[in-house]
Amino acid sequence: MCATCGCTPGTGAHHHDHADGHAHGTETITLEQKVLAKNDGIAHDNRAWLADRDILAVNLMSSPGAGKTTLLQRTITELSAVRPVAVIEGDQETTFDADRIRQTGCPVVQVNTGAGCHLDAEMVRGALTGLDPSRGSLLFVENVGNLVCPAMFDLGEEHKVVVISVTEGTDKPLKYPYMFAVADLVLINKIDLLPYVDFEVDTCTAYARSVNPAVRILTVSATTGAGMPDWYGWLAGH
Repeated sequence: MCATCGCTPGTGAHHHDHADGHAHGTETITLEQKVLAKNDGIAHDNRAWLADRDILAVNLMSSPGAGKTTLLQRTITELSAVRPVAVIEGDQETTFDADRIRQTGCPVVQVNTGAGCHLDAEMVRGALTGLDPSRGSLLFVENVGNLVCPAMFDLGEEHKVVVISVTEGTDKPLKYPYMFAVADLVLINKIDLLPYVDFEVDTCTAYARSVNPAVRILTVSATTGAGMPDWYGWLAGH
């Protein structure tokens, strides 16, 4: 159960119960702990499965519209000649993003969560069975657009990457601190739009490092290609 929205992984159901009482609070916390413990166990198995096949899994997280799919399209096009790439695509509904990925020739599996606001380890395990990525692949998991719940659920990935767009607020790391606290890398995307929006890269960087001093931060434009070699270098280094 998500601490923030109350949804239980795999059910697609959200429950917003604000009743008072210590018994209810204890019951909620216990259920949340059980759900997360089950998820972590499956994530552990996923991680072992991926490691056994020398597959690097990267969990891409962002709010809706930050440019994850465009980033993936360009990344796949420019890296697939060097290393096999596969994608697990998470959305509440539709196959629009998976269709865009499929146009690159990259193998992709769509996971629709319905009312669910994130992917969980069990969903990823099922997707891995269907996708069966090649040994040595680079696997991207494009999570549901949401800066809260995806941060709580280990999928078995090697790295968590947060994509933030300059069309969003500079203060996102402070408003959603847990997401940035668990990130290994933050990609500030759409820098080609900086002349037209009110976004301060240095301030956003300082905010992100105030909640995660060790986080790496890169600026990119998935549209123009600016900064993308740095992103590819980060991937190659892992």
